[in-house]
This record gives sequence, C-alpha cells and structure tokens, in this order.
Amino acid sequence: MTESLFDMPGEGGDRPDFAGIVSGAPLAVRMRPASLDEVVGQQHLLGPGSPLRRLVEGSGAASVLLYGPPGTGKTTLASLISHATGRRFEALSALSAGVKEVRAVIDLARRRLTAGEQTVLFIDEVHRFSKTQQDALLAAVENRIVLLVGATTENPSFSVVSPLLSRSLVLQLQSLSEDDIRTVLQRALTDERGLGGRFTITDEAVDHLVRIAGGDARRALTALEAAAETGAEQITLELVEKSVDRAAVRYDRDGDQHYDVISAFIKSLRGSDVDAALHYLARMIVAGEDPRFIARRLMIQASEEVGMADPTALQTATAAAQVVQLVGMPEAQLALAQATIHIATAPKSGSVTAALGAAIADVRAGKAGLVPAPLRDGHYAGAQKLGNAIGYKYPHDHPDGVLAQQYPPDELVGVDYYEPTDHGAEREIGPRVGKLRRIVRG
Repeated sequence: MTESLFDMPGEGGDRPDFAGIVSGAPLAVRMRPASLDEVVGQQHLLGPGSPLRRLVEGSGAASVLLYGPPGTGKTTLASLISHATGRRFEALSALSAGVKEVRAVIDLARRRLTAGEQTVLFIDEVHRFSKTQQDALLAAVENRIVLLVGATTENPSFSVVSPLLSRSLVLQLQSLSEDDIRTVLQRALTDERGLGGRFTITDEAVDHLVRIAGGDARRALTALEAAAETGAEQITLELVEKSVDRAAVRYDRDGDQHYDVISAFIKSLRGSDVDAALHYLARMIVAGEDPRFIARRLMIQASEEVGMADPTALQTATAAAQVVQLVGMPEAQLALAQATIHIATAPKSGSVTAALGAAIADVRAGKAGLVPAPLRDGHYAGAQKLGNAIGYKYPHDHPDGVLAQQYPPDELVGVDYYEPTDHGAEREIGPRVGKLRRIVRG
C-alpha cells in the first residue's frame, strides 16, 4: 500500500494493532486514531445510527466506498471497521495489485469463512482498478465473502463500475476544518504516542501549520514532526517555515489581506496581466487559501471578464474546479494555474455581464408582459381551448433552422440586450447575431 497517514501496521492479514506501532514510526502513523472517539471530523457520517457508525461499531454488514480528499481518515475508518467487527484485515493498493492478488485474497477469505472468520478487504485508490479487476470483486462482495471497504479520491459514480457501486454504500468524507486540524496538532503535541508534551508551540506556528495542511491531517502532522526534529524546545513560525521550506505569506484569510489579494487577482485577470495573476494565485496557494474559493472566483471571471470572446474559458475554469474536488491539493494547483493563464490571456468581453444586467433591469422595472400565446405550454388538457401553443412554428421544420416568430412579450419586441464586441470569438458571433435578429424579427 502506498504510504499514508492511516497505513496499517504489521503484515497483510493482521488485525490492526495500534499499540504495536513502534516509537520510531512517523508521527502521522503513531497518531492514527485507535478508536472511534479519536476520529476527528466526518461528524456528518458518524452520527448516532448512521451507516458508517454502525459499521465501525460492528453492527453493519454493507460494503462501503469512502470517497474524499487525502488525509481525511478513509483508511483509519476501514481499520476501525475491521477491529470492531473482529474480522481479519487485508489491504491492497490498486497501484500495485492486479486480478491475481484480488483473487488470492478472496480465496483466503473464503477459507476463513468456512472456519467462521470473516475478512475486511480494504482497497486503497480503488478508482485505479480496471473494469476487469473491479468485476473480480463482485461475487465476493455480493455473497459477503468479504466486506469491501474501498477508498478513493475520485467520484465513484465515474470511476467505479455500476454493479460494484450498487452493492456498496457510497460515503463522502470532507476535508478537515481548521478546528479539526488544530485538534489533531494539539493531540500530537501532548499525547504520549506523539510528542508527549516535550515541546511548546507559538500561536503563529499553529496557524501556519493549519494553513499549509489544507484540510489534510497527514500533511499537518508531517510538517509538525519536521519542526520538532530540529530539537528546539519551542516550535515557532520561523522554525516551521525553515523545516517545511516554505515561507509564510502575510495573509489573513479573514482580514484585509484576504480581500486585497483576491481583488488584485481578479483585476490582474481582467487586465490580461498573466504574470501578476500567477503571482497572486501563488500567494493564495502558499498562504493556504481554500482552493475551492479560488476555483469559484475563476469560474466567475471566465463568464464576467471573458464571456463569449472565448467560451472555452468557462470550460477550463469548471474543469479546474472539478480537479480541486476530485484530486485535491497540491496537485490541483496546476489546474488552477492553467485556468488562471487561460483567463488572463484570453480576449476579454463584458457583453455577458452587460446583457444580463440590462435584462434584469427591465424585469425589475416591470417589463415582464405576457408570454406570446404560441410559446405557452400546450402539454395539458384544455391548453388549446385557452389558445396556448397554437400557431407555434417549429424552427427545425425550416431548412435554415431559424424562422420569423415573436419570442419576447409585446413590450420588449425589438429590444437588444446582447451586444457582441469585436474581441476574440465575438468577432464572428456579432454578424451572426445581427443576421439572426433580422430573420427572427421578420
């Protein structure tokens, strides 16, 4: 299995033995939750009577797919399920295991079952399994030869085959909050499994560790351990910076700097200064800004500043937001940079913003007359008696796919909202819009 905060101690087949973790193991491994009470975050999945709590407490029997960002506890929950149910634990990584390894574990689980012993099969990065590998699991999961716990950072709806998806509970884990990360750090500082109270830490250092963690407990603990290994009795901001080789950016996510930097980012995008935009993006990333916030701003800018001058800018920004959700940081920062470069270098047009603003202004001014009768809904009994949908001309019946017909209310006939610029793609859209208006308006 690939190294992670929640890797299992011992050899394959051993039940998790948290007390057996050697003192020389990484801090993130030593601080692995040993019970449900130690799990930080994911309270939306661990409420009384929830499917996940029932599994962890040993009263559930369904296979599960745990979907969420790195460092949120997917593997820990798998081990706790195994420990609570008294089942044997087998772990595979989709990065290294093939169909042969899957079938070997299933055969072992089948032999154990005849002896009354059940097996939890944990598969890390399950989305990387091929369709053939996933299909090899189906019978064992359906017949409960194994209780499958799959972990994935990608949406299972798109990466797991439908038969396996339908046989499993899909539970989405969330990035840990700042308070959650603080709890993890404080426990590591005081717990005997961790640093055992041998160090003090300044508030600024804690704040920086929380920022660079990005909701990932493993990242926070790894950075804390790096600072502690210097031997200093007090862990300061400067010590953390030096240890993780990352300078702290004077950036208060709730203060003026937050608004100043995002404002400068937006204006650099609008002003087509790609280098300045990348600078401000880097400041936000290094300071630990929520990547979802950055992705939302990029999607807005793609429509507000670029619009129809380059319609693909919105596609790039939306794809970057999906990468943030499905992959997470730090890899997602590349997608954010790609979207930043696309928007900054794209031709600019405010026509979408202006068009919608003008239309909304008219609606608020009371210009919202009756929908023309031919355009009204005619899919109900009595519609035609009211004159609805009578006389509607179906554009696809015309060779050009467009014909003369009144679409807006009477008081808005002839009103132009969308005014294309001559920038980028709108250079071609403008003449087309003019031609379409002439045809439609007769």
